[in-house]
Amino acid sequence: MASFAALGLPPYLTEILPELGDGAARWAGLLYVVPTIFGAIGAPLWGRLADRFGRKRLLLRAQLGLAAAFLLAGWADSLGAFAAALVLQGVLGGTFAASNGYLGASLEGSALSRALTLMQGSARAALVFAPIVVGALSPWLSPHRQYALLAVLPLTAAVMLAALPEPPAKGASTTPSPRDSSAAPSPKNTAEPPPEAAEAAVRVDCASAAPDAGAATALRRLYALEFAFVFSTVISFPYLISLIKERIPGTGPLVSGVLFALPHMCYLVAAMAVHALFRTRPRLGMGLGFGAIALGLAGHGAVDSLVGFVVVRLVLGAGLTLGLVCLSVLAADCAKGRAPGGLFGSIEFFSKAGAVAAGLAAAAGNDWFGPTAPLVIGTGIALATVLATVLPSLLPWHFRFPRTRRSP
Repeated sequence: MASFAALGLPPYLTEILPELGDGAARWAGLLYVVPTIFGAIGAPLWGRLADRFGRKRLLLRAQLGLAAAFLLAGWADSLGAFAAALVLQGVLGGTFAASNGYLGASLEGSALSRALTLMQGSARAALVFAPIVVGALSPWLSPHRQYALLAVLPLTAAVMLAALPEPPAKGASTTPSPRDSSAAPSPKNTAEPPPEAAEAAVRVDCASAAPDAGAATALRRLYALEFAFVFSTVISFPYLISLIKERIPGTGPLVSGVLFALPHMCYLVAAMAVHALFRTRPRLGMGLGFGAIALGLAGHGAVDSLVGFVVVRLVLGAGLTLGLVCLSVLAADCAKGRAPGGLFGSIEFFSKAGAVAAGLAAAAGNDWFGPTAPLVIGTGIALATVLATVLPSLLPWHFRFPRTRRSP
């Protein structure tokens, strides 16, 4: 519900801005990334606050903040007011990171990676269906005013989330481990463990919470892969329609929209099967995913027929699916023993940073060399990441990245 309006309305900025005084929609490119920029800035902070004050509370805050921003955008009567509403959308939103933080506090291991895979499916579904629905409503209500109408979606999501429980604090469980189950006292016979057992548990928890070199390296690798993946996939989005019209003259908006949506449809169809296949070997899946992304992007620059575009879009969809699923598996592995709000807030920062960098690179490349330039840039980044995934020693993982704190 939150993704529907956030992802379905920005493609119509070129129709919204003339109503606000920008007749040529010159500010469309900048305003497109404004929520992303401010969302990246706010995500780590909101994540840490969620770890401190409760994941459910901060998830509800994100939904209500998104609804407030949509209402302001829908009723804005000037370009400045509309831009301010988009800034608030980025600052007050962050529903995706907040949802992942809630899941990270509630689930672990394979169950968490499966839930993250399903959560990504919600964003893919919004990318497929939201632009179509917004376009269908446009004859009766302008996309600008639809912001106010679609504010009801995150409000409804907030009402639904209010019925969910607050995730239990990590480490609060008193369930004994299998090794000690025979010696552990029954909860029915004692209210609390003896002091010696409590002190031993604290020592074990502190030891397990201490960050080690392997965990820190895995976290830095996850951040870098997240940035590279988002960059190499998003860079093809802004100018795809113009490339299709250039290569296949006379292509209608419906066909162009279907071609745009094909990779996301691949995810909806195949994500769970890919998760079952690669949940124990995510590194292999990432290498194959980036390889498919590189092949698909390179193919975009060579094809000049409808069938050719369908093929390369499906190849790109295979890479998109492999990458998103395996990133979810890697994130679930890194979440073990870490504060989930801070972790997923930091992941969201690198994801949005990759999207902003991709948008800027696509705009610059298109202006200088035409609509194929973003595809060449994305292909190069994907190929470089394939090599780095296969030969990790090529990447300087010792670079310092923002780190999330361990759970107490």
